[in-house]
Amino acid sequence: MKNLLRLFRYDWPLQFVLTLTNWFPDNISLLRFRGVLAAPFLKKAGRNIKIGRDVTFYNASNVSIGNDVYIAKGCWFSAGEEIIIGNKILFGPYVVVVTGNHSIKNGSYYEGPPIGRKKVLIGDGSWIGAHATVLAGVEMGATTLLAANSVLAQSTQPFAIMGGVPAKLIKYADQT
Repeated sequence: MKNLLRLFRYDWPLQFVLTLTNWFPDNISLLRFRGVLAAPFLKKAGRNIKIGRDVTFYNASNVSIGNDVYIAKGCWFSAGEEIIIGNKILFGPYVVVVTGNHSIKNGSYYEGPPIGRKKVLIGDGSWIGAHATVLAGVEMGATTLLAANSVLAQSTQPFAIMGGVPAKLIKYADQT
């Protein structure tokens, strides 16, 4: 019953809003408009959220977004557990944020139940480059940069610049 209520309150209305607005071009005014329409169907939503086309939220009731967040085209948020997005965050195109993993059952990942669900926290002022992935349990420190095409499997300190598969510390950014 709880899952059915979640579907009717969060997931289906949000999917309807995002599908309905996907034909709008991605310009500043329409990105903001899409963010305003999507906000009531998230766990928490700050002001000035910009959402690009073809963005997917799985379990929107577990997604909290702060102020001044830009989510580019094609991002995917799989929130089996909580995803907390801070303020002034940039998501490049096709970023994936996941809070769980798959297991094997009867010799197949298809039949295996989800495991290892852990929340994800993305600190204020961070930037996640295009096609990057943030895995379950990661806490990105404030003002962290995750390079494009990277996979972040570990938590970071503030001002870290991370890159690679798996992502490793490249250096710390100047704190200006």
